[in-house]
Amino acid sequence: MKKLILFAVVAVLFPLAIPAQNAKKGAKVVSPFIEGKQKVRKADYDSIWKFTTFDAKKIYYCDFDYSSIPTLIEERRPDWGNFSPVMNYLTTVSRSPMRVCAIFAVNPTIDDENTRQQLIEQGKAEALEALQTYQSWAADEKMKNKLQLNVAQVDYRYWQGNEYFSNEQPSDPLIHVGLLLYFGTKKINMFPSAAEGAKKFNDVKFFPNDATVVESWEPMMDSLATYLKENDRLEVMLRGYSDNSGTEAYNLGLSRQRAVEIKKKLTMRGVSEYRIEIEAKGAEDPIGDNNTYEGRIANNRVAIIIQ
Repeated sequence: MKKLILFAVVAVLFPLAIPAQNAKKGAKVVSPFIEGKQKVRKADYDSIWKFTTFDAKKIYYCDFDYSSIPTLIEERRPDWGNFSPVMNYLTTVSRSPMRVCAIFAVNPTIDDENTRQQLIEQGKAEALEALQTYQSWAADEKMKNKLQLNVAQVDYRYWQGNEYFSNEQPSDPLIHVGLLLYFGTKKINMFPSAAEGAKKFNDVKFFPNDATVVESWEPMMDSLATYLKENDRLEVMLRGYSDNSGTEAYNLGLSRQRAVEIKKKLTMRGVSEYRIEIEAKGAEDPIGDNNTYEGRIANNRVAIIIQ
């Protein structure tokens, strides 16, 4: 119980700090944001049992609504109750910088892209403002730890994992997911990819002007489907390409259809559809010479990207 209390304590005390971007000594850090939808799960960062040790090699996830920080700071409570052990530690012990990251998500039920973009900008601004309020308060309290503040957006469905389908989900347009805390100077990726070290698969090749997956690729389809089913945290991106012999619209459509055909092969083998993304690139990024038959064959492909 004490560990849970201390964990919650830090959530209130350490609003978001995430590893700053690598910068040369003396260089000005331009942006404190990590861009993009990070596909991470809450369980990856649940290290409550280690929290009281302040292990410099660990990341701590706090399920704390950072938007309440300004209110808490305004109260300027002299006595933090159960949080006092952590406060005492931070104000008396000089340590390496503490990194805090505020994590927010746009509600997955919002489909309108313009609305989503507006919410993303709003989420960044609100989270950073809350953290800066805390940073100012920490300076007033003469906290010896230096703070590095960052904000990250995550895809709430990935963050929740299976819980997304079993638990009641928030209705707010912006979801205040929580905080990640990290003590220490060792370089660490606070959003590691689940696909790091994943198996590599060859590009699937196609004849020019054709989207048929020839029979010789069936064994690889079996292998890919089996691998995805055995590694349920992974997904696959099917990125389709073509040569440059047709119009831009034709090549784009052909490259998309090729990716769709492989997606069909995988779903027929039991891979869930939501784990498969497709992207059409047309004649972009050629890897062969389009002036030769061999080069065109090389360019008519679908790249298999585990992510």
